[in-house]
Amino acid sequence: MSTRPVETWLTDMDGVLVHEDVPIPGAQEFIEALKASRSAFLVLTNNSIFTPRDLRARLLGSGIDVPEAAIWTSALATAQFLDEQRPHGTAYVVGEAGLTTALHDIGYVMTDRDPDYVVLGETRTYSFEAITRAIRLVAGGARFIATNPDPSGPSQHGLLPATGSVAALISTATGRTPYFIGKPNPLMMRSALNRLAAHSETTVMIGDRMDTDIISGLEAGLRTVLVTTGSTRPEQVETFPYRPTRVVDSIADLVDEVAARL
Repeated sequence: MSTRPVETWLTDMDGVLVHEDVPIPGAQEFIEALKASRSAFLVLTNNSIFTPRDLRARLLGSGIDVPEAAIWTSALATAQFLDEQRPHGTAYVVGEAGLTTALHDIGYVMTDRDPDYVVLGETRTYSFEAITRAIRLVAGGARFIATNPDPSGPSQHGLLPATGSVAALISTATGRTPYFIGKPNPLMMRSALNRLAAHSETTVMIGDRMDTDIISGLEAGLRTVLVTTGSTRPEQVETFPYRPTRVVDSIADLVDEVAARL
């Protein structure tokens, strides 16, 4: 494991900085310490519904001031991947503004006529008609991409079906599985490193889930820190065949470490 000084910080959002719209103690201080020390950082999320501007506003409402440019979503990572694979292509998109804006920004054309890709993202209003169209296009030969494999997401009223569940529906109907871009695919981490022109040996990934944040950071060659304020409980860590570099109670435990660079 690298002993080089940490120069870049990647951190998950939900479960590390906030629970829904409630800030986790220490999150505001951690972000302010990063900015004060001029450390390179990105806040990562598998959520593809919102644009970085939307997410900045949400975090600001929780008292956490993250610059728009420091937010990296699975929608942005998906757009970067498609731009590298097939520049100025076409896509049939099932998703919301976070995804459609990211694809428009790289010059993609949205169409339901013989698209290069069917791109599935998160949405609160999955349409049977849209899913049926996606199934027919995938069955007809369109390449199948999904922003993230999360099967469910939280809401004020309980669990909601998420991208992974709808992707499974399309896969069952077509026999075609999508390529997932977001965590746990280490591609999400590598795209973040590329955005910052950072090196894996001097980067840390902070997350609350062993099966997404930690494994993707590990496979991208990063040091990893698990916080126990989210999904993975301390007693569950030993049930996984891999370990994070460190386990801490919360993001508050890392504030002094960042502030020491001032």
